[in-house]
Amino acid sequence: MVFNWFNRQEKDSPSPQPGDTPATPEPQPESAATSSTTADAAPDSTADLLAFAKAAYKNIQEKQKPQTESADVSTDAPPSETETPTATTEVTENPPEVAASTEESAELIEATTKLVEAVTTSESSVESEIAQEEVPAAPLSFLERAAAEREAKQERLIANAIEIPQPEVVPPAATTSESLETIPGLDFDEGFVWSAEVLASQGRRAEDISIEEITWLKKLREGLDKTRRNILNQLKAIVGQGPLNQAAVAEIEALLLQADVGVEATDHIINALQKKLREEVTPPEAAIAYLKEILREMLEAPLKTTHKASFAPEKDTLNIWLITGVNGAGKTTTIGKLSHLAQKSGYRCLIGAADTFRAAAVEQVKVWGQRSGVEVIANPGKNTDPAAVVFDAIAAAQSRNTELLLVDTAGRLQNKKNLMDELSKIRRIIDKKAPDAKIESLLVLDATLGQNGLRQAEVFSQAAQLSGVVLTKLDGTAKGGVALAVVQQLGLPIRFIGAGEGIEDLRPFSSYEFVEALLSG
Repeated sequence: MVFNWFNRQEKDSPSPQPGDTPATPEPQPESAATSSTTADAAPDSTADLLAFAKAAYKNIQEKQKPQTESADVSTDAPPSETETPTATTEVTENPPEVAASTEESAELIEATTKLVEAVTTSESSVESEIAQEEVPAAPLSFLERAAAEREAKQERLIANAIEIPQPEVVPPAATTSESLETIPGLDFDEGFVWSAEVLASQGRRAEDISIEEITWLKKLREGLDKTRRNILNQLKAIVGQGPLNQAAVAEIEALLLQADVGVEATDHIINALQKKLREEVTPPEAAIAYLKEILREMLEAPLKTTHKASFAPEKDTLNIWLITGVNGAGKTTTIGKLSHLAQKSGYRCLIGAADTFRAAAVEQVKVWGQRSGVEVIANPGKNTDPAAVVFDAIAAAQSRNTELLLVDTAGRLQNKKNLMDELSKIRRIIDKKAPDAKIESLLVLDATLGQNGLRQAEVFSQAAQLSGVVLTKLDGTAKGGVALAVVQQLGLPIRFIGAGEGIEDLRPFSSYEFVEALLSG
């Protein structure tokens, strides 16, 4: 079954309440029936959360079983046709002989036992007679006689000793956590439990959770680990002291600026948090929860004004996405990951290699096309017109009923006017060649650049009519707060985020999941 990442079920409101989800579970396998009580509502305690996570793990396991069983059937050799009947005939044809052999063995054991007892008795009597005869011949001292008696007693004990069989070691019963069979590539660990909690808070049921979602959330949390460690612990210590004084404000401001949240976003956060702490006494955990709400509202602000909330290719319609950005931001890599994501989500995809200025750029995007199984439209010549490549790519997409055409444009600096004009030319050709297509323009920003990326976005937004931002390399920086700066200062929504170098490490952006990964202890 294809998992559509673009139309994935997400949370509508930022403040979940336990029990908001419908209590009518769909039919599910018997192995997951025990989890139905915890799968219908968001967990509201540690025990409920653990039970929900186990239920989700078991359901993922059930979904993975058909694949492993089919693999086992294809690899196992057929059983021999002669072994089983032979064994059954031997058991059923000779029951009298078996009974006779049993009686004979019992009699043999009894006779052997009597013989051993007789031999032991005779040996002990002989030994005693020899000892009596030898004592007068060689008189021994008191100490020597005592030592000889001890040795004789020890020998008799050894000779008459009965071997006691060692008890079988019974392994202890497996605990509840060990009873879960391990899914290849997915461990039931703290990261899994946290990911299940995030999905449960969004109203998801255990039987609806997929392995793709759990894997991505674990990667996202690991990617934001540097930013989270720099912010979270110090924030808890500061807000736990009550209303913010000038020193506390300065500390929070320094923390947020170090994470590249930006001056405007930092002022907004501090003012909102200060107002809350003045109104009521707020413990640290509650203050962090309120801070999460502030950040989610900031990240979702562009979606409530100028930009649409959904960002998914329309089925059975040509969608053209222009991918722009400076060299080194991960633009071509993002093209490959987006094409892989589209393929896995069930879209017919095509790539247009319009980055003809950079050396080996076309070859690089072809490699990514091979990895994702997506065809690449390119011009074999060097230094060809990028607009001509886009024209050919649109023609190919229209003839093949392609649903998503990804256009890799030339990487350029925002101060190169001739290249920015070329970007505007490409946009005009798309409007003319495919007037009915759904056109989007995405700017790829390197999260490690922080505030420097904002200057790029300001110029690109004027030339390319940007629809949003793709934030990459979040796993290699402590400046994950740049996401807030992009939204606050540019008014552009974040559409995708990358938290790794693998082909699976780019996913649609969710403000709820991002904030939870950023501020969850």
